[in-house]
Amino acid sequence: MPLKGLNTLKRKQSDMTYKPKSAFLIEMQTRGFLQDCTDLQGLDQRLLQGAMPAYIGFDATADSLHIGSLIQIMMLRWLQKTGHKPMPLMGGGTTKIGDPSGKDESRQLITSDLINENIAGIQKVFAKYLDFGEGETDAMMINNALWLDKLNYIEFLRDIGKHFTINRMISMESVKLRLDREQPLTFLEFNYMLLQAYDFMELNNRYGVAMQMGGSDQWGNIVNGIDLTRRLNQQTVFGLTTPLLTKADGSKMGKSANGAIWLNADKLSPYEFWQFWRNTLDADVGKFLKLFTELPVAECERLGALQGQDINEAKIVLANEVTKLCHGEQAAVNAATTAQKVFTEGSSDDNLPTLELSAAEAADGLSFTQALVRASLAPSGKEAKRIIAGGGARLNDTPITDAGYMLSAQELAQTPKISASKKKHALIKVI
Repeated sequence: MPLKGLNTLKRKQSDMTYKPKSAFLIEMQTRGFLQDCTDLQGLDQRLLQGAMPAYIGFDATADSLHIGSLIQIMMLRWLQKTGHKPMPLMGGGTTKIGDPSGKDESRQLITSDLINENIAGIQKVFAKYLDFGEGETDAMMINNALWLDKLNYIEFLRDIGKHFTINRMISMESVKLRLDREQPLTFLEFNYMLLQAYDFMELNNRYGVAMQMGGSDQWGNIVNGIDLTRRLNQQTVFGLTTPLLTKADGSKMGKSANGAIWLNADKLSPYEFWQFWRNTLDADVGKFLKLFTELPVAECERLGALQGQDINEAKIVLANEVTKLCHGEQAAVNAATTAQKVFTEGSSDDNLPTLELSAAEAADGLSFTQALVRASLAPSGKEAKRIIAGGGARLNDTPITDAGYMLSAQELAQTPKISASKKKHALIKVI
């Protein structure tokens, strides 16, 4: 008998006015994490019974996560802080296919070796936010390759595939979007929802996992997993989703003009990370404080309500608190100190992002345009030239207006500071 996900889907908002009593759901509701839940009251009652394992899945498409995943990471952190067991699930198996949700085209397939390297990088992120171990509430990282790599295709189709209808599958938003746009959707990707549902069933069977969380774009996949787990394991499990987060100007959370805001320091310096949060739009400050820090909700609301110049102090608090969680307290202090020196005192600082050049490279000099690009202050040479023409480029705080300006070997040897605006700075160091 096929899954009845559509009926569950229609019921998703029926109890969203319920006031939870469990510490985890109270935090989720008051801080703005909660979008939909399959059974809010039932989940609340289960949470009150004791430590509950719950998971969020992350495909290993890069060797770090970026802040687009931070809302999910914070959910897992709050889950642990309120006495439950967070289980981040690495998509060692599903990454070989790729989630079609929110995608206009197929992902590039990557090798198993690269997937494993990416998982190792992602594990470093979780180690900063969660406590891992063998205890009842200690975090546990699982790789779905553990069971997906061993699947027998014929048995899988017979035992799992029979519970899914094509009607239901093509009605899912992730699939429907691609089809409506007449964009190709491979059979490989089409199978993704079956595998994700299978993940929930396996995690429940192996570890007693009772809840899957994720962004609202994952609702259909989560519902499928719940229905499959109820059907094959005879277990009641739950799904909870967060709103898809955008900034007040409508832009996507997780990226800047120069690329992703990565959570690993080797991908993005703590200073650049801090600076991203310092530059938060006024209208987003209160919301981001509640979602991405552990400050009391009342304090987040007070800071978010500040006006005029006072809101800048709230932005500094936001930057400090988020950076502290991600990179440690000392990194937050160093970043704030660097910002003070650069923006208030007009001086330089060793904690600025640094472009390293070999002595051989420096000997020939470097164009200022290329310096901006290589230091990640501009995404392309064209944009770098636009910045220079617009008067935003500086060398040691002196304006550079010539796009053809060459930094000499002598200038490079002095560890110069280059700037692409009042807020984007980097050092060049010859090594």
